[in-house]
Amino acid sequence: MRKGKLIVYVSQWFPSSKTCSHCGHVLDELDLSVRRWRCPSCHLENDRDKNAAVNIKMAGISAIRLGDVRQAVPAIPA
Repeated sequence: MRKGKLIVYVSQWFPSSKTCSHCGHVLDELDLSVRRWRCPSCHLENDRDKNAAVNIKMAGISAIRLGDVRQAVPAIPA
């Protein structure tokens, strides 16, 4: 805890951009130049940065047990 805030660290190898935040499908490859991609599983169109932000948020929520997420992703508490 820092100044009353809980900080949760997510592994730098967590595939936040390549994981569909809707269904959990993980792409094998995603070139850095690709800003938007369509999930081959649920067909949702994902904005790379917004999708990654949702996935990182859900990993943090899962780590402090405030909610349930589809994919169990290990996070490193500070």
